[in-house]
Amino acid sequence: MRLGVLDVGSNTVHLLVVDAHQGARPLPAFSHKAELRLAAHLEDGDVLSQEGEDLLGSFVDEALQIAEDKGVEDLVSFATSAVRDAANGEEVLDRIRRRSQADITVLSGPDEAKLTFLAVRRWFGWSSGRLLVVDIGGGSLEIAAGIDEDPDAAISLPLGAGRLTRDWFPSDPPSPDEVRKLRRHVRAEIARHVGEISRYGPPDHAVATSKTFKQLARIAGAAPSSEGPFARRVLKHSALTEWTERLAQMTAEERAELPGVSERRVHQLPAGAIVADAAMDLFELPELEVCPWALREGVILRRLDMITT
Repeated sequence: MRLGVLDVGSNTVHLLVVDAHQGARPLPAFSHKAELRLAAHLEDGDVLSQEGEDLLGSFVDEALQIAEDKGVEDLVSFATSAVRDAANGEEVLDRIRRRSQADITVLSGPDEAKLTFLAVRRWFGWSSGRLLVVDIGGGSLEIAAGIDEDPDAAISLPLGAGRLTRDWFPSDPPSPDEVRKLRRHVRAEIARHVGEISRYGPPDHAVATSKTFKQLARIAGAAPSSEGPFARRVLKHSALTEWTERLAQMTAEERAELPGVSERRVHQLPAGAIVADAAMDLFELPELEVCPWALREGVILRRLDMITT
């Protein structure tokens, strides 16, 4: 069947069309996305602005038309932290639903972590043993660990790279004092939850997902995207620690010159690196392997699991 997934994220809103059926790997058929930066449209801290709502509504209308043109039989739509954190998020979605008939579901943070964990488990398989999965989004950080397809523990923290950049780094590059304060904040937030994950035992395989980790791994020497999804990409903590300090001292223009860095995400990279470095340190992870599958693929796989034949 042809399945569509509409992912309303904090930075990017993405329609992914795949050809998929039970027992087979979903094959991407078409992709359409836009950098709406919905998190930046939160006014007074937690209200999605009219401009943000209009941008989202226009993209949803466009995505529904594309899905129809591409022959999508089933469309799954979900929103993550930007809409979830907005005080008027459900009101905005209700208006969009009534106008477009798009049934957009707001995922909780733990559900994000669980679905990402499912995608990673299916990608690496049972031979990976106990998995620990770390995902840095625009608005939140998700961590999950477990031995099965459903994790033993799944947490979500408000430590997304975009959120932290907006709230903690008013200057570019950030000042040493701004970096120090954010580092202290991030480590304290993660440390409060380490026991929830580590109480189940050390992981056999530690994995990272998300654009932030992909870019950090590429900067640290991992294979470029041109080598395809099956190339093994690893981010070593020793290399990340060095780059975390360097990235905070570079301007956005200088970071944009680094290999694999998206121009639209250069401002978020120092904060993302601080979160990644803290997570690897506090969970005592010498390295993370980057997985090409993440939340969207987890949503697809869960939807396929629900189809009865």
